[in-house]
Amino acid sequence: MIQLLFSLLAAEAALVVVLLFRTPARRLALLAVDRSKRGRGPIMARTVAATMLIVLGSSAYSIAKIRRREGEFAQLTPTDQVLASRHLLEASLMAYSLFLGLVIDRLHHYIRELRTMKKNMEAVTKQSRVLEEAKLGGTEEMQGYQKKIDSLTEEVQLLKQQSVSKTEELKTAERNTLALRKQSEGLLTEYERLISENEELRKKLQTVEVRLSNSDSKKNT
Repeated sequence: MIQLLFSLLAAEAALVVVLLFRTPARRLALLAVDRSKRGRGPIMARTVAATMLIVLGSSAYSIAKIRRREGEFAQLTPTDQVLASRHLLEASLMAYSLFLGLVIDRLHHYIRELRTMKKNMEAVTKQSRVLEEAKLGGTEEMQGYQKKIDSLTEEVQLLKQQSVSKTEELKTAERNTLALRKQSEGLLTEYERLISENEELRKKLQTVEVRLSNSDSKKNT
């Protein structure tokens, strides 16, 4: 389960990095996300997200249950410590995976919106050029064209403002992604530390079991 979550987290982080930079791979990633959002893709994504949320809640409940044991007995057994560490790691990985999925969805949405706005700006610019060339007509026609040019200019300004705001949102998403990558690196380090602690705790458990078996054998003799 943990290895699967790490693989999912690494794949999502790689997809976010690809979406952030203008490369040929970015087009392929956009096409892949577009196809995943068609047909049964959204239903499957929601089902997986709901399942992960349920498992996340179960892990959080297990951690709380183990903590309550610590309050009752004043000290956790090595087995409880291993279980608590495992549940905490799984919950953290699932939370990061859900967050990265949301980041990917928002990045895809903003990139599509930016492309649509750029196309609209190009179309409005062409129309304004046509209207400017038509100024050679009569005075009344020129006034009508001038009004259309003014309205189109206002639309261009509005689109520019929207483009600037969307660009700022993308920059914010990039900062969040970089921060998340640093956190994932720290999580990998924590995972390695937990594995080493797990090995130590297993050795301790084996030692305790050997001592218990020896004591039982002595009692029987």
